[in-house]
Amino acid sequence: MNSILIKDTTREERERIVAESIGNVNGSCDGCSAGLIEMYQPYIDGVKEIREINMEFRARYESGVEGPEKADCGYKM
Repeated sequence: MNSILIKDTTREERERIVAESIGNVNGSCDGCSAGLIEMYQPYIDGVKEIREINMEFRARYESGVEGPEKADCGYKM
């Protein structure tokens, strides 16, 4: 398979793409895989491309770490 776009895949292929990408969804992990599968459900359903879902996720992500403070250039008027 060369493309993972909705137009180039079937629902079954999209389910497999998500399952293979996430890894062991039935294993005894910390419970995060169920949330990831839910996050990618619009892709499986053919509503949103993976790229759109990832961009929306990144837009909402906050690390909680403050960025660097702006340094003074030293130029005074």
